[in-house]
Amino acid sequence: MELDRIDARLLDLVQRNNRLSSEDLGAKVGLSASGVQRRLKRLRSDGIIESDVSIISPKAVGRNVTAFVLISFERDRADIIDRFKRTISKMPEVMSGFYVTGQADFVLLVTASDMEDYEYFTRRLVHEGSDIKRFETMVVLHRAKAGFTVPMESIACW
Repeated sequence: MELDRIDARLLDLVQRNNRLSSEDLGAKVGLSASGVQRRLKRLRSDGIIESDVSIISPKAVGRNVTAFVLISFERDRADIIDRFKRTISKMPEVMSGFYVTGQADFVLLVTASDMEDYEYFTRRLVHEGSDIKRFETMVVLHRAKAGFTVPMESIACW
């Protein structure tokens, strides 16, 4: 889908603050509120806007441990990969999961209330993923930046 400069500006604004009203957005991009609503509806139906979410502080809700988990498999087979994707999609502790190139097959962003909770998660994950060859954890000491903002400058200048 072609995106024009107004689409790009709208996308930039809503990904930074999805609570802006159509009137506020319209004032910032030079459209009426109904014009903004039509564009946002199209951007959602075309799959450009995947979701409207709020980013929650894990610590504020008792999730005091954040970790990156690198997973490598014994064999690189489609059925193993697909099964693992289904498994992690059902695990609420997995905030994000990526099938990657390099030394690991998957990188997971995981949250837990404490190390005991994390250990319980790892036992379930290893039990479900019997083809796991290597499992490496990197515990986050400090979250320097969090977000899902995609740079829009390359799409259209505003």
